[in-house]
Amino acid sequence: TKGDRLQFDDPEGLGLELAVVVTDDEPLTAYHPEIPTELALQGFHEVQASTASVERSRGLLEETLSFDPVGDREWEARGALRGNFYGYDADPPRRGRQAAGTVHHVAWRAASDEEHPRWRDWLIAAGASPTPVIDRYYFHSIYFREPSGVLFEIASPGPGFTRDTPLEKLGLEVALPPWLEPRRAEIESQLTPLPNPRQGWEVSR
Repeated sequence: TKGDRLQFDDPEGLGLELAVVVTDDEPLTAYHPEIPTELALQGFHEVQASTASVERSRGLLEETLSFDPVGDREWEARGALRGNFYGYDADPPRRGRQAAGTVHHVAWRAASDEEHPRWRDWLIAAGASPTPVIDRYYFHSIYFREPSGVLFEIASPGPGFTRDTPLEKLGLEVALPPWLEPRRAEIESQLTPLPNPRQGWEVSR
């Protein structure tokens, strides 16, 4: 523990932290029948990456992405609905390798699909190399690496996973876009089976 924070590793070794945070942002409260609402998770607060040189990322974060500095190694990213924090630890003694127990990318929410072309123009002007807008069926995305090498995604808010699955059935099976349905058996055979956390719930919300 560290003050009002509880640090731990998940089953694959990813370092996580639960934090007590005072904020005016509307919570994104998780629900579980055995956990009182006031004690439930309220959303993501901060992402910590690693870099040998904070300065190489500062220009893109502040000038292109409009992150507000709140210290030498931390920024606040705030939109119309809520904000989060992004910061850097010192570079680890050796480079990481993408595998279980690591974060693949950090996703940021665009206000709408219409923002994507403007984001691409701004990023290209700043010297980044964003992908074209990619249709993920449930949303649209562009990807780029910030100068310290962290992969960022800017994703649209919709149409969302209820596009083809009723809300009450979300999470009961792997959601795949239509073009991957023919490979469902192959894809599911490579995934670790997870128990249904809602099995036996009597949900009355």
